[in-house]
Amino acid sequence: MTDPLFELTSFQRDLLYVVVGETNPSGQEIKTELETVMDEITHGRLYPNLDTLVKKGYVEKGEIDRRTNFYQVTEAGFEALQARRNWEDRYVDL
Repeated sequence: MTDPLFELTSFQRDLLYVVVGETNPSGQEIKTELETVMDEITHGRLYPNLDTLVKKGYVEKGEIDRRTNFYQVTEAGFEALQARRNWEDRYVDL
């Protein structure tokens, strides 16, 4: 079975992991969470990559208010993450 997330960048996969681990996070909440483990993330990097995840069907975007969106993982996104974890487990035995 091919890993459906192989086509994503590592940053896009990290975004997907944060979205699945939070309850309907806003873009700013995702950014804040990722910045706990990596350098500053610009809006110009964050939102186009979130939009890619939406276009690929791994994430849905909804509106909190006129200025703020929330993100949630789709069933396809969850299944892709599970397939990725299964693939990783074949190589990493912790």
